[in-house]
Amino acid sequence: MKLTILGGGGFRVPLVYGALLADRGEGRVTQVVLHDLDGSRLNAVARVLDEQAAAVPDAPEVTATTDLDEALRGTDFVFSAIRVGGLEGRANDERVALAEGVLGQETVGAGGIAYGLRTVPVAVDIARRVARLAPDAWVINFTNPAGLVTEAMSRHLGDRVIGICDSPVGLGRRIARVLGADPKEAWIDYVGLNHLGWVRGLRIAGRDELPRLLADPDLLGSFEEGKLFGVDWLQSLGAIPNEYLHYYYFNREAVRAYQQVEKTRGAFLADQQARFYEEMKRPGAAALTAWDRTRAEREATYMAENRESAGAGERDADDLSGGYEKVALALMRAIARDERTTLILNVRNQGTLSVLDTDAVIEVPCLVDANGAHPVSVAPLPEHATGLVCAVKGVEREVLAAAGSGSRATAVKAFALHPLVDSVNVARRLVEGYTDVHPGLAYLR
Repeated sequence: MKLTILGGGGFRVPLVYGALLADRGEGRVTQVVLHDLDGSRLNAVARVLDEQAAAVPDAPEVTATTDLDEALRGTDFVFSAIRVGGLEGRANDERVALAEGVLGQETVGAGGIAYGLRTVPVAVDIARRVARLAPDAWVINFTNPAGLVTEAMSRHLGDRVIGICDSPVGLGRRIARVLGADPKEAWIDYVGLNHLGWVRGLRIAGRDELPRLLADPDLLGSFEEGKLFGVDWLQSLGAIPNEYLHYYYFNREAVRAYQQVEKTRGAFLADQQARFYEEMKRPGAAALTAWDRTRAEREATYMAENRESAGAGERDADDLSGGYEKVALALMRAIARDERTTLILNVRNQGTLSVLDTDAVIEVPCLVDANGAHPVSVAPLPEHATGLVCAVKGVEREVLAAAGSGSRATAVKAFALHPLVDSVNVARRLVEGYTDVHPGLAYLR
């Protein structure tokens, strides 16, 4: 089976390859094609993968190319993890937004909109090429903003594109662990949009154990989300929100924390990864060792500003392992081998949430088999969550409209309607600021 990884020179690709190396089942991936626009980054990642595979018999063969059509032709699965504009673009997203006193995070608020506006046209082009060159392929999208990009691609690929994220997986794992349960045995009642969802129940042997967690302040305050949001707020919500909702519930504190740091997250990662890729230019460098060291530092500093503003302290060691590569592998195995499983995924609504239309991409538990991912029926959201989900989905639709039409006015509308952008004039200045620094937004007129 052939897997094409778009963004194949990306830093986290070795996580995906590591998961493939551990898969010894029948029908596993035997050929991996890395695609990236940057040949030097491709070479660096290929070196890491080569060292990963050194002691593994029958490791998947790896090839690399900068030709997108060549990478897609005849593939079975496409894993999309591109970053349009690179980490420099992410740093600019943060900088322009923070100068206006609003959030510049890559998937939330102004930064997420800017990232979406320059990513959607590229993702749509990829979707069209997949439909032409590999019409039977399944696309697994990890490109951020994941829900928005998945919806853009679904307009050309239908249900053959599925978005993944490791945030709900990590959240469910932490809740199960603190309740003393095996995460693999737990049913997680999770619903929302990507980076905007809530765990409303966690069933173990048919019994919902979340009320027990919410009723125990010591237990509730002992894990990441309890520290981040505070026990009182979680008890008020009666649910456990995705960590990214910290940007909404504590927006002023988050913006202030980001404004006070020496380097934003994007700038930090840009410098860190530049050092890694520079090191990989030395022929004798130990590629896997350098990558492991850089990854550990990256994971330990994840959402550091939010944790500092909340007084949450350092991340637990068990939360430093990521997990999206395991979701991707489980998804591929379920489809390719008809190994039925349940995963939290980004898929078209299909009537699952009555407040949204059929084609709106949402993030919910899905039953996965050879025919793809099928969203599981969920209870309606409470009003406060419904309002937020509908508002953000409305913004995503304006982003898609702006990307499709090239309308600058529609782009302004997208920024202005977001709950975390508090002024139409700020929205106008954001569009001006972003078009000044992003060549990829030159299409907005």
